[in-house]
Amino acid sequence: MTEDRMALVELIEQGADSDLVREMLAFAAERMMDLEIEAKTGVPCGSRSPERLNHRNGYRERGWDTRAGRIDLAIPKLRKGSYFPSFLEPRRTAEKALAAVIQEAYVHGVSTRSVDDLVKAMGASGVSKSQVSRLVAEIDERVNAFLTRPIEGEWPYLWIDATYLKVREGGRIVSTAAIIAVGVNTDGRREVLGVATGPSEAEPFWKAFLRSLADRGLRGVKLVISDDHKARAASKVFAATQQRCRVHWMRNAFAHAAPKQRPAVIAMIKTIFAQETAEAAHQQWDQVADALREKFPKLADMMDASREDVLAYMAFPKDHWAQIASTNPLERVNKEIKRRADVIGIFPNDAAVVRLVGALMLEQNDEWAVSRRYMTLETLGSVSHNPIVSLPALAA
Repeated sequence: MTEDRMALVELIEQGADSDLVREMLAFAAERMMDLEIEAKTGVPCGSRSPERLNHRNGYRERGWDTRAGRIDLAIPKLRKGSYFPSFLEPRRTAEKALAAVIQEAYVHGVSTRSVDDLVKAMGASGVSKSQVSRLVAEIDERVNAFLTRPIEGEWPYLWIDATYLKVREGGRIVSTAAIIAVGVNTDGRREVLGVATGPSEAEPFWKAFLRSLADRGLRGVKLVISDDHKARAASKVFAATQQRCRVHWMRNAFAHAAPKQRPAVIAMIKTIFAQETAEAAHQQWDQVADALREKFPKLADMMDASREDVLAYMAFPKDHWAQIASTNPLERVNKEIKRRADVIGIFPNDAAVVRLVGALMLEQNDEWAVSRRYMTLETLGSVSHNPIVSLPALAA
């Protein structure tokens, strides 16, 4: 009988787009629901009988999008259990798919207005802002669970970095920092450990973020790879060695040389990082700084002050040098965030930033979970068993 009903509905839907067709569909739908409710209650509507199995309990409104147009249904409710019309069952999957499309579109940086156009293009009626908000609330639930999960085990390497996005705040458009923390555990696996937003990359902001990671269980950190100011904040939360991102440091260094002189300066500095041992690199660093001192005194002073931070990675296994010398492992992640964010342009608030970035990081984390190890167990063994490098006490 259900197949006959579906055939009737499909036949009617193929008819002309007119008020008459919609009225016929509405009448047929109402009769079908009455018959199905009668089967569930055991008696016709309004009848008294000792054979009654259930009672009606009002109605709930629901729109039904058909080829003939939108039809408003009054779906009966039951006191015990639930009821959903059988002729709508085949559309449940489509509705779930539509919700998934809307969620996915949002995560991929599609604005609410564009989502509405997308849904219309799929043959359904438009989606209101409240509907989109309800659907993305499901994303929030998954993202929040991901970003607040306990951090288990030991994480010898921690990368932290930020990318800037535009957000509306009090009628103004401001730049906010979306910060990301990625770690490698003793199993050699990478994971996104945290995401947050803040007004700047100021040290107190980073310190609060890192403390939140520690509160969730982050421990065993031996090396923190980041920009200079972030590393200072990290040293006050974790008893770990600081690695100043080599790439960022080189960009700052080149600013002290004229454009025409930079190729020669770059070639000299690269000889430092080409050394095979930490001792040789330290010696070469001093030689290059002395060679540059006369023409580039500011650059030489910068080198004198930053040698230990920039070459810190060389105290760790050589197999890891390429990965832990800079924040480059986060560059692809940041580019993907920028690419998605450029579609949105300006975020309505910080919560929207966390939603998008958090969803992207959840997706990235899933990819890493099924990929090969980022570092081998053999090379990580020496790191996890080495004592943490002691640092001088710093004022909180």
